[in-house]
Amino acid sequence: MSKRMEIMQQTMRRQPACFAALLLLALCTAAPAQSTQIKLDPAKTHISWTLGDVLHTVEGTFQLKSGSIAFDAQTGDASGQIVVDAASGNSGNGMRDSKMKKDVLESAKYPEIVFTPKHVSGYVAGQDNSTVQVAGEFTIHGGTHPLTLTLPITLKGAQVAAHTQFDVPYEQWGMKNPSTLFLKVSNTVQIKIEAAGELQMVK
Repeated sequence: MSKRMEIMQQTMRRQPACFAALLLLALCTAAPAQSTQIKLDPAKTHISWTLGDVLHTVEGTFQLKSGSIAFDAQTGDASGQIVVDAASGNSGNGMRDSKMKKDVLESAKYPEIVFTPKHVSGYVAGQDNSTVQVAGEFTIHGGTHPLTLTLPITLKGAQVAAHTQFDVPYEQWGMKNPSTLFLKVSNTVQIKIEAAGELQMVK
């Protein structure tokens, strides 16, 4: 046995606690990292929109098809998708809704409105209430635009509730303004989301 090997073995025998700590650190480093996932429940998630005109305000809803955001709480890296059915837009007026879907959203050609998260910040594990920022990409009418959402979230066990709102400058983003000679509407629509879902830990 070489002199160097003998010295190393003697050191390990003298410092077993140190060796055990190093071994534990190596095992922890090799263990797969967990990410946090929020999976939204379409039945409990409400998406509403508001469009102003010169006479009154038009309000309506959209339906969530599916939604999940997975993220690493340490790095903030995020993935997933929140998908809305573009053809589900409903203001309670069939003629107006038909025009919105056919001429503005062109939902037959672009059937989904999608938010793709890229980064999450502000999340604190184990905290019942917090406000997070989710930066990502918002795809509507065939165009993709950067969008950052601010979401106050509440945790009750594994159940999550969150809400947010943002404006969509639809005319600026290439969609048709439905104004007529006698009716002028805003070129921006406000979106509000009241979301509910479940918090999960995944590898």
